Amino acid sequence: MKFVTFLDNRQEKVGLVLQDSIYDLTQINHNLPSTLIDILADDDFSLIICQQITNEINRGEHKKALVKEPQILAPIPHPSSFRDAYAFRQHVETSRLNRGLDMIPEFDQFPVFYFSNHQAIQGPGKIIAMEKHFNRMDFELEVAIVIKKEGINIKAEHADEYIGGFMILNDLSARALQMEEMKLNLGPAKGKDFASMFGPYLVTPNEIEKYKVEPKEGHIGNCYDLEMSCSVNNIEVSHGNFKDMHWTFAEIIERISYGVKLYPGDIIGSGTVGTGCFLELNGTGKRQNPAYKEQWLQPNDTIEMSVTGLGKLVNSVHLYTQ
Repeated sequence: MKFVTFLDNRQEKVGLVLQDSIYDLTQINHNLPSTLIDILADDDFSLIICQQITNEINRGEHKKALVKEPQILAPIPHPSSFRDAYAFRQHVETSRLNRGLDMIPEFDQFPVFYFSNHQAIQGPGKIIAMEKHFNRMDFELEVAIVIKKEGINIKAEHADEYIGGFMILNDLSARALQMEEMKLNLGPAKGKDFASMFGPYLVTPNEIEKYKVEPKEGHIGNCYDLEMSCSVNNIEVSHGNFKDMHWTFAEIIERISYGVKLYPGDIIGSGTVGTGCFLELNGTGKRQNPAYKEQWLQPNDTIEMSVTGLGKLVNSVHLYTQ
């Protein structure tokens, strides 16, 4: 199933996406929880009801619950936490090579992550940023998961059972701010805390089951063959594949949950896919050609991210003016 969160008279509601249309679940069944986090956490009841509603819509029912011209928010607009991992080897290796560094051996020893700002979550549409954010502003092409049930010390063998769904993630980065603060060996933080965009849908695991492939040798957990791409102003700048994650989400969950409880609504990002940001692309271009002209996001640019089965996330970035 595919879900969205949308605004209706300033009230956040959950919508079920079917045949490119959105149906107001609250209008169909008043017993369903009012937030997507609660629906995922109540999968023994709520997701079964949602599947029944899907079948009814396919039979032509619930036409009065169609939502016209909805204002789409992030699927999980108020997550309990947001962690971002560093799981694609190509991105890490290439980024280090561009800085004249060897591949760091610790990358193969354990998955690493950082905490981002769970209060700066946005969905499709217009993003307002400050002047300093536009000093080498960058996109990051990622996939994120949402945790659906509470757990601690979760083993990778069972960790996929905790995943409620998948979303596209564009983790905006202010690279000048990020590089300044990381000289102090702490971060990233200020270069990352202003906007992370998710959506347009949350897609449940069964929807992408047909894309499942074997993980990389020596790894465990579900892996999916999903093409990922990003265009800026209708020009493709990035292309990768979700199956190229070195660390699976199951292994990342095991690492994150060691001695720490995870909760429904926690978001975990995959990290940037190979070629999935201007920082990497610019570094490779300059390494191969000293005359290469760097590209960064500019005010009024439009970023479109597409992932097989997860839809298309479209945002535009704009300079804050008083």
